[in-house]
Amino acid sequence: MSVSSEVVTMSLLRYESLASRWWAFSQMGIGGWYLKDIPGLKLLKLLGSGAGNGFSIRPNFGVYGVLAIWEDEKAAQTFFTQHPWWLRALKKSTERCTFYLKPAVVHGEWGGQQPFTITTDYDIKAPVAVITRATIKTRHLIGFWRYVPSVSAHVKGRPGQQLSIGVGEWPLFMQATFSIWESSQAMMDYAYQNPFHKEVIQKTRELGWYKEELFARFLPYKMEGAWGKFGPLKAPRGF
Repeated sequence: MSVSSEVVTMSLLRYESLASRWWAFSQMGIGGWYLKDIPGLKLLKLLGSGAGNGFSIRPNFGVYGVLAIWEDEKAAQTFFTQHPWWLRALKKSTERCTFYLKPAVVHGEWGGQQPFTITTDYDIKAPVAVITRATIKTRHLIGFWRYVPSVSAHVKGRPGQQLSIGVGEWPLFMQATFSIWESSQAMMDYAYQNPFHKEVIQKTRELGWYKEELFARFLPYKMEGAWGKFGPLKAPRGF
């Protein structure tokens, strides 16, 4: 196991007014200009979300995500307490939360690289946060989105699932999910026993839907803020 102090954060923000939603939407295009050269920041992704529970071809202009990788937790805390862009985002939002994560298992690539450094042991009984991300091949967009509704309809309320949302860098062809489960066992029970999800996995292997894909499991050890009915996050032993 690496002794790296690297920390991953996933932030969710909700916007209600038309003005705040327009601001948030505009940041998907120009926000990166304000988020350069931040001390301790290794990677940052601004993410939109889908309608409903997030797994939809229709965008949700009221919910956005910010995924970041930091050299250490101190760098993350400095950003979340002092950076002007983030403070403005907080002021405009009506609901927000940030999850602090330690990577435990990672497979695949994101943008041609494996961005996460393993910093903790993997415990199948411990709470787990999961990020999946894929770039869908253009010729498979129709086939992929034909199967999403049946899967997304059976995501919410699964045993052991605490939170789940679909996010993405670009509509339609760059999709990601973020979810939190009571344990990895509960997550795997859903992934491999749910018939709709199993069908998507099979189709993915048979048809080669993805140009690139990544699957990562994290230990969620801290939460700041609130998100719907989720929380508080129970800190794992040792944190």
